[in-house]
Amino acid sequence: MAIPDFQSVMRPLLTHLSDGRPRSNQETLDALADEFRLTPQERSKLLPSGRQSVFTNRVAWAKSHVKRAGLVASPERGVYRITDEGRQLLETQNGRIDLRVLRTFPEYVAWRSRRTQAEPDEESDSDEMTPEEHIEHGYREIRRQLSADILERVRAAPPEFFERLVVELLVAMGYGGSRVDAGRAVGRGGDGGIDGIIKEDRLGLDTIYLQAKRWDGVVGRPEVQKFAGALQGHRARKGVFITTSSFSRDAESFAASIDIKIVLIDGDELAALMIDHGVGVTTAEVYPVRQIDSDYFVTGE
Repeated sequence: MAIPDFQSVMRPLLTHLSDGRPRSNQETLDALADEFRLTPQERSKLLPSGRQSVFTNRVAWAKSHVKRAGLVASPERGVYRITDEGRQLLETQNGRIDLRVLRTFPEYVAWRSRRTQAEPDEESDSDEMTPEEHIEHGYREIRRQLSADILERVRAAPPEFFERLVVELLVAMGYGGSRVDAGRAVGRGGDGGIDGIIKEDRLGLDTIYLQAKRWDGVVGRPEVQKFAGALQGHRARKGVFITTSSFSRDAESFAASIDIKIVLIDGDELAALMIDHGVGVTTAEVYPVRQIDSDYFVTGE
């Protein structure tokens, strides 16, 4: 069974609390995960931010909405119990409990009204994403478009630019130290199948050889074999082959089967690395997302 959306969690959540006992967050998470028969992988699947699991996030928002409707209460931090209103709803509402049902409660309507005065309410009854998931989704879409734009620019640039870019990216990733000391682009003349050289660390204890292919088509096994031969000619043990396109399965299998270590980086991974390490991109906007500091509100005796 797939991870349920937060509205699908509402009725099972109330049923879980229906005996009136206060339950901790962890008790509720475990019980609902069992109810939905989630696998260990589904239980631990993280939001793209890596800060919280998808299931935990959806349960938290289900709790938030039913609490706003007065169906559950939180007698202490991290503990929830059902209210009389919540128990009555379970008895009278046979079907799904979702946002449409919650809108029949004046408390919930009042909260939504206050919220929509601050900003337009675009949430629909069919919406399955929590606010965090909306943010993550928007971020992924922006990043996907940025990746496409990066590859378009790189493909339009001269070959020499791409070779310099590859060296600068690896320097930004922490190889070798400074740009001057760490690596260099070899250039087109007499490079023997090598486009760049970079030190693996600041001390230069080992060297990594680079091949940069600004291609539109798939890079096949023969090209990777040529690079491997060039590495052997330089008595090199490590190489990185970067392309703006992709690698065939035969190319990937060959790279994995030889003694020389060759890392293959395709266009999608290249763009992702450039974004992650700030190469060729700048920060346009920053939107701080804040949450309650629970420790601040803990008062002493």
